[in-house]
Parts: sequence; C-alpha cells; structure tokens
Amino acid sequence: QVQLVESGGGLVQAGGSLRLSCAGSGRTLSRYGMGWFRQAPGKEREFVAAISWGGGNTYYADSVKGRFTISRDNAKNTVYLQMNSLNPEDTAVYYCAAEQAPLSSWPDRNYVMDYWGKGTLVTVPS
Repeated sequence: QVQLVESGGGLVQAGGSLRLSCAGSGRTLSRYGMGWFRQAPGKEREFVAAISWGGGNTYYADSVKGRFTISRDNAKNTVYLQMNSLNPEDTAVYYCAAEQAPLSSWPDRNYVMDYWGKGTLVTVPS
C-alpha cells in the first residue's frame, strides 16, 4: 500500500508562486508515474501535470503549460509541482496521484488512479 501526502499549499497573490510537494511512503514509487490533479469548487477534478517514473517524460494540461513545472526525486519518493504566474483560476485543491498507466492517459483518469493523496488547498484571490 502507498500513502501520498501533499504539502505546500496556501494563499498566494495573483502573479505569485508556490511549490507543492508530495511524499510517498509504504513502498517504492520508482516504477510509478506521479503527478497532480486539481479540483476547483463546484467543478470536476482535472488533470494538471504528470512525470514518468524515471523523470524523462512530462505531460501538462494546456492551461498550465509554461507556468507549472513538475519534477521528482525518487530517492525521496517525492514529486514536486512548481507553480509560477498563478492566477485566480488556479484556485483549487491539488491532489497528488501515482499510476502505472501511460502519462497520455492521465487526462481521462480524473478519478481512476492507483493512489491518491488527500489534497492541499491553493488559493489565489481575485
């Protein structure tokens, strides 16, 4: 069994930056893709970004390309999401996920992943 714990959320002004972290425990995640989804109030959960187990491949939602960067440290079983140029539309609960399916399938797997964290709230006031 795997536990994923997110951290780093908070309140940030528009144009600012935040770095989310997700630490995995319970077993090695070196063979799992890891990534992030988010769910804004009253909206469906949506894919944000994913990274392959080796870190060589990344995949982003169009809405965050050029602003967000995903990375991972397998020695620490941790994935990161650096978020820059934040705007109010980025306000959401951000969920960490781990999955062995191809990264290209992740946008269609909004609720069906091997493992989920409990989420961390990011608020960007308008």
